[in-house]
Amino acid sequence: MKQYPTMDALMKRGREFLQVRYPIICGAMTWVSEPDLIATVCNAGAFACIAGGNAPVEILKAQIEAVRAKTEKPFAVNLITIAPAYRAQIEMLKSLPEPVPYVVFAGSFPREKEIAEIKTTGAKVMCFASTESIADRMIRYGADALILEGCESGGHIGHVTTTVLLQQVLLKYAKQVPIFIAGGVATGTLAAHVLLMGASGIQMGTRFVMTEECHAHPNFKEYLARANARDAVSTAQFDPRLPVVSVRAIRNRGTLEFGKLQLELLRRVESGAMTRQAAQEELERFWVGALRKAAIDGDVDNGSVMAGQSVGLVDKVIPVKALLEEILSDGEAELARVRDLLGPAN
Repeated sequence: MKQYPTMDALMKRGREFLQVRYPIICGAMTWVSEPDLIATVCNAGAFACIAGGNAPVEILKAQIEAVRAKTEKPFAVNLITIAPAYRAQIEMLKSLPEPVPYVVFAGSFPREKEIAEIKTTGAKVMCFASTESIADRMIRYGADALILEGCESGGHIGHVTTTVLLQQVLLKYAKQVPIFIAGGVATGTLAAHVLLMGASGIQMGTRFVMTEECHAHPNFKEYLARANARDAVSTAQFDPRLPVVSVRAIRNRGTLEFGKLQLELLRRVESGAMTRQAAQEELERFWVGALRKAAIDGDVDNGSVMAGQSVGLVDKVIPVKALLEEILSDGEAELARVRDLLGPAN
């Protein structure tokens, strides 16, 4: 690759923390972040995460072994704290003869003792932070780094935008721990500016889906290429009696049917024809398998086409190396522009 001296200088902390050339993280995406993509990203000089999801420990262990067979570079395992397999996955990671180098806690937020358990293996711990209070708690619990994710991102989301979190969290905590910015980050231009603000690197998901090496179904990629930023919507909750976990995905027939189901279930609950618990269970069954249906089977009309609002900045599929070169070269150009704007020091 070419040289990017100013970007390199700003990425020094993130590069040293992740032990990579470029602290650009391919975020964990269930059914998408498989060993080939992870190894490709890592071998290209960036960083990637295995998606633990609710994978049985045997499958997750096999994925770790598959990644290690394809790359000697560091990588992370992403654990979903609310997944039924979560506890078993922690025990499996603790039992590995060769511990994984990094663990990312996602979904909800880990307990202090769970962070401590993972750190006893020698792994570095990264935690998501979607609010200022959560960032403060994760640092107190012992997180080695934070991933600051705004609600513009795809998949499960919080409720605060990246621009606000940059001001509330990055500027306050960047000196304490490395902080990587996610949610709406899709260009080298923005990457340059968050690095100037003190970030150690960035995380992207949607842009890595739109790479040649990603094995997501062609229908899935084509759907993203045609989508606008406003098409990436979060799931609506019509009534607090039927809680809905916010997920950002491209609006489709499945989104519409999910809304209709909520209204019908609420009508049944109000009429006494169904208990709240039964309605909640039926609601949660709606999206079971929906991500696989879209990402692997290609049913983008009824499946869950998870993507962030940065989808509005993506319209083509390119190789992973080309993506990294674009981010770095555009970032370097933006930093040169900023330097020219500021002019010589008086």
